[in-house]
Amino acid sequence: MKAMRLENEWGPEHIEEVELPDPEPRIGEIVISMKATAINPRDLILSRKGYGRHSGNLPLIPLADGAGHVCDQGAGATKFQIGDLVCPIYNRYWLTGTSDSAHSGGSHGGPLDGTQCEKMLIPEVAVVRAPSYMNAAEASTLPVAAMTAWNALIEQGQAKAGDVILIQGTGGVALFSLQIAKMIGAEVILISSAEDKLSQAQELGADHLINYRENPNWHRIARDITSGKGVDQVIEIGGTGTLNRSIKAVRPSGTVSLIGVLAGVSGEVNLGRVVTQNIRLQGVTVGSRKMFENMVKGFEKNPIIPVIDKAAKFDFQDLGKALAYLPNGDHFGKVICEL
Repeated sequence: MKAMRLENEWGPEHIEEVELPDPEPRIGEIVISMKATAINPRDLILSRKGYGRHSGNLPLIPLADGAGHVCDQGAGATKFQIGDLVCPIYNRYWLTGTSDSAHSGGSHGGPLDGTQCEKMLIPEVAVVRAPSYMNAAEASTLPVAAMTAWNALIEQGQAKAGDVILIQGTGGVALFSLQIAKMIGAEVILISSAEDKLSQAQELGADHLINYRENPNWHRIARDITSGKGVDQVIEIGGTGTLNRSIKAVRPSGTVSLIGVLAGVSGEVNLGRVVTQNIRLQGVTVGSRKMFENMVKGFEKNPIIPVIDKAAKFDFQDLGKALAYLPNGDHFGKVICEL
């Protein structure tokens, strides 16, 4: 089989196409014929060994997002049928419950081999059936970005109809957060610096739009929209560069879900307001298999279509180009590679 792999040096420019033996499933394992993969910011960081020893060792097959059809099964693997469209979960050790140290080292695309290969060998317990109405490209976007948004809003955040959710940006997690929030009947305030992306977010259902370049004190506008009460939850992507404004935007006893650190990983945070206003800061990193299964059930009842970037298309061999395309910010929706 063919695979794209970091061979002898770190860096997306060193990803090479290699020929590897076809995997043979052992007891409890299946083989997925991968049809599409999706790119996340962590993939670019990992390709540069940005997580240090947690990035894994070379050689390494990148990416954690993907979908494909079951093409082989080992003895005792009975959960799926040959031909089923499935997704590997982000962390093959995190099956249920809350995350703990026992799940360390189980993430695909680093430190474990990832999805950018023609055939992926994986324990069947680390696989979830894709929503019945999705194709492989759509399903490939679910394991990381969709799962992170679902965990933040539904599993940990307990969002409900009538809540006001403030979402930062128009990246993969942000757009899934918008779609999931509207799916459950929440009101959405979305902030971005690009007018064209704000317009596209409005088409997806965003109720209120704020250009944060034109309105750097966007937290005040959010409070005005809520008649001074504050929003119920913030999907915080920026990190310390935006966290204090998120804390000012959220209501007493509200939630700030910390997902990204695009605007900084360290800095001063107004912990006094967090304490006196009973604000909950929750870190969110993807989710368990059980959460993924819950998400699929939710999508089957209330279908959403993942947003896939239309500006650029990448094939299996174009992984390096796809990773280089991601930081320029021209995309709207998930960037995928089709096999």
